[in-house]
Amino acid sequence: MFKTTTSQSGRAVHLSFEGEVIAAFDGDNVAAALLRVGKLQFRTAAKNDGRGPYCMMGVCFECLVEIDGKPNQQACQIIIRDGMQIRRQQAPNITSEL
Repeated sequence: MFKTTTSQSGRAVHLSFEGEVIAAFDGDNVAAALLRVGKLQFRTAAKNDGRGPYCMMGVCFECLVEIDGKPNQQACQIIIRDGMQIRRQQAPNITSEL
């Protein structure tokens, strides 16, 4: 679905996604770095269905992840830095009380 359109140049940096070390390029945003290595599911929604980047410009909020323990981070809007710890964001457990 997404394809790199720029040359992959720049200083190599490393980040962790769900405990897996991933190499990326300095200047990438988090979403681009994860998509480049085939990571498509960034979070789950209320019915435990997988979600990932859609608009890549900060409008849709489908790419929310947890970065360094801080939830609700838009992966498409945050530039990577060496050593980032990224986790999928899980949907909150919502129960309806009638």
